[in-house]
Parts: sequence; C-alpha cells; structure tokens
Amino acid sequence: MTKAHYASQSLAAHSRFVQRIRRRYEAELTTFAQRWPGAPWQDSMLELVQHLQTQGRPLDEVLRVSRQLMIERLVTLDIEHQAPLSLVMKAMTQWAELSLQLALTCAFEEQDAKHGPPLNEHGQRIDMWIVGMGKLGGRELNVSSDIDLVYVYEADGITAGVMDAQGNPQGMISAHEYFCQTVRRIFALIGETTADGFVFRVDLALRPNGQSGPPVVSLAMLEEYFVVQGREWERFAWLKSRIVAPKAAMVDGDRYRQSLALRDEVIPFVYRRYLDYGVFEALRQLHRKVREEATKRAAGRPERANDVKLSRGGIREIEFTVQLLQVVRGGQYPEIRTRSTQKALKRLASHGLIKPDVADQLSRCYEWLRQIEHRIQYLDDQQTHVLPTNDEDLKWIAANMQVPESLPQAPDCSNSTGQLLTALCQVREFVANEFDALLHDGHQPPSGDCKGCNKPSVAVDNPEFHRCLPSLIAQRVQAFSSQSRVSLLPDVAKLRLAKLIGRATEFAMHDHHLLGEVPVLNFIEWLNPLLRRDSYLSLLIERPEVMQRLLRLLGLARWPVRYLMQHPGVIDELADFRLMEERFDRHAYTQELTDRYHAWVKAGEASEEALLDALRRAHHGEVFRTLVRDIDGHLSVEQVADDLSALADATLEIVLSWAWAYLQARPGKQGQWAINHEPRFAIIAYGKLGGKELGYGSDLDLVFLYQTDGDEDSQAVEAYLLFARKIITWLTLKTSSGDLFDIDMALRPNGNSGLLITSAKAFENYQCQRGSNTAWTWEHQALSRARWCAGDINLRDIFEVTRSQVLSTKRSIADLRSEILNMRERLRQANPSKEGSFDLKHGPGGMIDIEFAVQFIVLAYSHEHPQLINNLGNIALLTLAQEAGLLSQTIAELSAQAYRVMRQLQHRARLNEVPNVLEGEALDAIAIHTKAGLNLYRFVFHEQ
Repeated sequence: MTKAHYASQSLAAHSRFVQRIRRRYEAELTTFAQRWPGAPWQDSMLELVQHLQTQGRPLDEVLRVSRQLMIERLVTLDIEHQAPLSLVMKAMTQWAELSLQLALTCAFEEQDAKHGPPLNEHGQRIDMWIVGMGKLGGRELNVSSDIDLVYVYEADGITAGVMDAQGNPQGMISAHEYFCQTVRRIFALIGETTADGFVFRVDLALRPNGQSGPPVVSLAMLEEYFVVQGREWERFAWLKSRIVAPKAAMVDGDRYRQSLALRDEVIPFVYRRYLDYGVFEALRQLHRKVREEATKRAAGRPERANDVKLSRGGIREIEFTVQLLQVVRGGQYPEIRTRSTQKALKRLASHGLIKPDVADQLSRCYEWLRQIEHRIQYLDDQQTHVLPTNDEDLKWIAANMQVPESLPQAPDCSNSTGQLLTALCQVREFVANEFDALLHDGHQPPSGDCKGCNKPSVAVDNPEFHRCLPSLIAQRVQAFSSQSRVSLLPDVAKLRLAKLIGRATEFAMHDHHLLGEVPVLNFIEWLNPLLRRDSYLSLLIERPEVMQRLLRLLGLARWPVRYLMQHPGVIDELADFRLMEERFDRHAYTQELTDRYHAWVKAGEASEEALLDALRRAHHGEVFRTLVRDIDGHLSVEQVADDLSALADATLEIVLSWAWAYLQARPGKQGQWAINHEPRFAIIAYGKLGGKELGYGSDLDLVFLYQTDGDEDSQAVEAYLLFARKIITWLTLKTSSGDLFDIDMALRPNGNSGLLITSAKAFENYQCQRGSNTAWTWEHQALSRARWCAGDINLRDIFEVTRSQVLSTKRSIADLRSEILNMRERLRQANPSKEGSFDLKHGPGGMIDIEFAVQFIVLAYSHEHPQLINNLGNIALLTLAQEAGLLSQTIAELSAQAYRVMRQLQHRARLNEVPNVLEGEALDAIAIHTKAGLNLYRFVFHEQ
C-alpha cells in the first residue's frame, strides 16, 4: 500500500492500539477533543484528570483512562505529522511527572492517615524523592516507554502515629517501612495492569543493588553505595537522573534546598574531578553485554536483528557515544552536562569534543531512529524496538515516515518497505562506525608490543621486555623501572607502562616525523610524575594519535617537556581535531569560561577552588595549543606573542569578573558595597604584555587603577583594595592545577612602597609631574609600552588621555638623552657582556639597545609627531619614525629586521631552555644584525 492509499483514511487508524482506544473510550475521546484540543500539556492533563475525578472514578482508573486518551491524541498528531518528536517526548514526560506527583500525594495521604507523617530527630517531616532515570530523566519518554525509577528518602526516623480515642499515638512505624509502603502504593496506582490497562510500566532495576536491593533507600545508604559498591556502568545510568516528584522538591525554597543534598551525592559519583579516560573500558564491557544480550534474543529469531535500539548502530550506541564523552570530561567541564541526548551533542560539538558535522548527523540519526521506534510501539502499545515482520505493519511504518532531506545516507523510504530497510541499514552503519571509532572496536589501537617481542604481557621491569628495546631506551627503562615507586606498582600498572613505552618506541622508530630515541627518552621522564595518575595514561592507551603528537612535541624542544610535566592534563588538547586549524579566539575562550562559570554555579559547585582550577586548566590548555602550533611551524614569533598576549588579556578580564562576583558574596561592608556598585577598576599592562610581546612563562607587569564618585570614598577604597588582593591571589596562587602568572607590581607609582591600587587622578598627577611626588624618566619609558588591558572601559579612555599627555610633553632633548644613557649604562654594568659571546638582550646592539632607542624617539618627538604615541610595538614604531624623517630608511629597516631576528632567536632559546647567549658560528651569523642595532643606537644617541 502507498501513502496515497493511507491518505483515504486516518493513518493512525492502522494502529491496533488506537483502534482499541477508540472503540472503548469513544465518549471520553469526544469530550477530550472538544474541551482540550491540540497537543496535551501538563495543565490540560491535570484538568482532564480532575474532570474524570468529578465523575466519581478512583484515581487509579482516572490515571489509566487519561493515559489512553492522551496517547491516542499523540499517536494521531505524530502520524499525521502535526507534532514533532520533541513534542511527543515532552508531553509523555510531563504526563509521567504529573501522574507520579498525583500518585505520591495520594500514597502520602493514605500512609499519614494510618501511621502519621515520618519525622526526623528534630521533629521535621522527612522528604522522599522519586528520581527519574533513563528517558524519563532525560525528558525523552516514548509513548510506550517504561519508567526507570529510584526512590530515595532524606533521613531515618519514625512516624508520628495517629491518635486513638484516648489520645495515644498508634500505628508508629520506622520511616523506612513508611516509605516502603508508600512505594508499593505508588506502584499499585501507576504500574499494575487493570481492565483499563496501566499508566506506566515501572522498572526499579537501577536502584542500589538492583533487584536484590530494597525498593526505597535512604540518602545515607545511597551515599555509602556510591562510595563502596557503585559500578562504572551505573555512572552512565545516574547521568540522566533527576527528581521528578514531588514537585515541591523542584520549586519550593526549603524543600528545594533539601533536595540539593541528593544532587550533591550524585554529581561526584557521575563526574570525577579529572579527565576520566579510565571509563572507556567500563563502557566497552557494558556495550559488549548489551550486544551479547541482543544476540541471544535474536538467536533463532533473525527478525530480532532489526532492533532499532539495541542492535549494532542503534539508538543505544548514540546514547553511549554521548554519555561516554560527558562522563570523561564532565567533571572538569560542567557546561557539557545535560540529560538530553540531542542537547548534549550540540554542547560536545561546541567544545570540540566531536566534529560538528558528525554531531549534527548523529542528532538527525537519533531523531529518525526514535521516530521508527515510536511507530513500532504505536502498533500494539508494546515496549519493543524490533521492526514487525508483518508486511502490512512494515508498509504502514514506511508510509508515514518522513525522512528529512538532510539526513545522511537515508533515501526517502515512504514508498516501500525495501527503501525503509535500506535507509535503516545505512543510518545504523554510520552510527556504528562512529561508535566503533570512539571505542576502537573493530580496529583496536596498536598493541604497543615492541618489534621482535613475542611476550605482549611482560611488565616494564621484566628483562625480557628490556631486550626488545633499542639499547639507549633499554638503559633508561631499566633505571626507570628500578625505582621503588615503579617496583611497588601492581602488576596491571607495570603491564600498562610496558605497553605505553613499547608503543612509544614503535611510533618513534617508524615515524619519519619523529626524532628517533630522543622523544622516547623524554617520554619516559614525563611518565615519572604520572605513575599514580591513571587517567592520563588511559588517555594515551585510548588515543594513539595523541601519543604520536605527544612524542613529536617531546622530541623538538625542552620547554614543552617541562610544561607537560608541570601540567600533564594539557595532553587532552592533543585529541582536539581543531588543534591545527585555528588560532587563539578570545571571544570563544571568554564565552567558554563564562559558560563554565554558570555551569559551576548551577551545579552548586562554584567554590573558589573549582573556579581557580577551571581558570588554570583553561589557560594551560590554550598556552599548550599555541605551543603545539608554534613548534609545528604554523605560527610566527609575532603571532605567538599576539596570541599569548590576547590570552593573558582575556584571562585578566575573566578574573576581574569572577573575583568581583566573589567579593559581592563576601560578608561585611566591602561585600555589601560591591553588591550595590559596578567596579570602576582597570588593569594597566606594562612591559611585554603592554607591548603585546608576551612569551612562554613571562611574568605580567601590572598597575591597578580605580575611580570613585567622591575624592574620599573610603568604602570604595577598602573594597578595591580587597578586590586587588583577591585578583593577585587568583592569578598567583599555586593549586593542584598549577598557577597562572607571576605578577610584578613594581611599576605602580612609588613602586613596591606605593599603594597596591591608584586612583586615576593620582596616577595622572604622578605621571604629569604635579606635586612633590612624581614619576622618573624611566617610568615614562615604561609608559610608552603601557596599555589598558582589562576592566572598566571608561578608565581605558582616562588612562589613554594621561598617557598621551605624558608622552607628548615637550622635553629637553639633551636632558632626556643623558637620563636614558645613564639608565642604559646601569643595565650594562648589571649584565656585563662576556668576550667571545653575544647576549641577545643585553649585548651591544641587542634588543635593549633597540628598545631604548625607540623609547627615546617616542619621548623626544611625540609632541611633533603624535602618531608615535600609539603603542604599536618596536618594529612598527621604527617604521613610523622613518616616515616622520627621524630615521633613514636603511637604519629603520635594518634595525627592525635585526629586532625581529633577535626575538626569533630569543624565542627558540626559551623553547630549548638555553641561555640567550650566542657563541661561535651563531655569533658570526648574528653580526650583521648586531651592527644594525648598534647603528640605530649610535645614530639616536649621537654616539660615534
């Protein structure tokens, strides 16, 4: 039959379930259609229930009849394409929440009448929560879904009892018994099958200890279970958990706060505070079990192979893909936490954890498979996911399926069952391939066994393993494995170390991009601090491409080795497919951290420790990204400095925002003042950050400015002082995730003896030589490389006016030259040059000579050439000086090129952790550039 055939009658009428409803509940359906047309929502659902109750029907019957009427409506809307999948799932979820709320209220009333309310030791009523798991937790219910529930009560206690005729309490029982009876009554109201069917099939298998556990558990018992017995696969189940009843636990102030205790137990169990790659194997085992069970069910029943949920490439594999990525990273990145599969795919894609096109295709495959699943269940209201074998049923499913044109590899299947099955096979193949790639199923990563080693199970301290390795690597491994911290490891850990070192050796020896034994030797050194940090080692086992990238980094420079040892978690960045495709994106970085902050707050985990660690991990990750691009030759030195400077600016801006919110939450007058004010506070960057020439590991030269409404606003000053101290603490404190920056505040007015913060007016007076306490010439030199980098935008404009005023002041050229030369001489004496060598920074004609020459030009001639005021960097300013006629073209171009080359050499020296001193052939190669630097210096300062 074709779609045209079915168009002549109601498409939904083919459903035998719909036929039964229409026959039995004709009158109720008519009333429902007249009074509550369209898609059923919670308000209309409740009104329907109340309407049926006015007819004198008991609650259990009312709920069942209501269910039949709503499902008939949803099936009809879905089949006739008047309701998307999202609407059907939302309506069914709301119905489950409402029916559970009504059943819980009824059960409580009945139990209270028999035994009185359950009370804790303080005489307060004990709450019980119905926790929805699976599709109910994710708000993704099918019309024929069962509901996975866990019942949890708040604390132990005893009921108050009910008063007999003499005023004595009777019927007192333990809170546990009270709630057990409550749960049994809820099941009778919801789950039992009567003449009117059931409301929902109820499954309690996900409760602690499964079918052998009690039907309801206390919060304390749940906590103990998570700590002592909770299994890895249960973390995937609890990922989707949420309280679905009572409603007061979700909206009422006190009861909501009490319900947060449950959330506080679940989140640490599901999401670990580190990158949890060890969970891969747990999911493999769970998935293997699911497939084995599906295979057993299909044994002798080949038609069961067409299970759209549990078979290869089915709905479950999409859900597993999403949940695995969430569990692995959700502890550190709370913004990817969500119970909805399709929402999670979008969030994972936006954070680079899955390619956007793959996420989009998986989302559409998920929706399409769920639509088929719905139509299977519409036939007879059976909890099944297997395509029917009846030809008429298959034709009906094909006839009312609409496949979006954008769905990958799935042709329109509306004209035949053959096309439906073809489309299903193609979609499932796509899903299965993505899932297998994630878990390496079907194409396991390299074994890691060394060439020539026939014992893949030997441990790292086994001489047989050492004989498989090149001699230099074998010597290092012998020394490594002889350490007590290695010899005391369990056998499984020693086997894993051997596997990793063997794989590293295999990669390094056979990859022409790597440098032989050097990266493997550095890799072994890198392993030392990670012996007890299983997650990072699991990452390398799970992601061989990360191992290859890591070895390349370890073989090219020394600084990456040290950085990786200090911050091993950054290797996760090597798994990001966007690594080499992009440069630092300030907007994306800021938005990501803002989302993370709000996610921490929403999860109730926005502690100072969590925020500090989040900042450090994000910053370390971006530095590492830049480092990888730099070493691979994708960035110039100038681009590296631009990206690191932009990263520092963004990090400072975020610290200002978060620290101000933290100050507002502080008790006391400073916190109260902060609540009522927006911060008029700014950070001024000097030195390398000021000139946007920041390098790896550079410290930050900062000055804090503020502005108040009055000249003597003491409350504001106190608040800003506290704010400044908090900023410095957040930037410099070393946590378990490392630190951010070393901060130097010596360039503030009066240096280290001055106040930590300076008002904008006081800063102006100090710099503009007003009063007895004024800036020195060297401070004006530093001001030439200063800029606003974070904070109040109005203070940026005020600072720029002050800076321009200072730099454009007409000075005595002779006096200025004398002061700067005296300062240069003091620096030379403090950093003397050694004969036969050249210091890139301090040597004659080196970087400081060029920088001093540029600063002299800016201070001496900006009053005549205001374009020199702009903080554009030394190379650009040399060009501007030449255009202004202050330098010849030859001197300007050659000194600019000299500065560029010296920066490149300094940058490479930093990466290799060697001094900025050149000798021998390198000294000869730099001679032309040192000459150019000296020519500039002598010309500017009239030294011949």
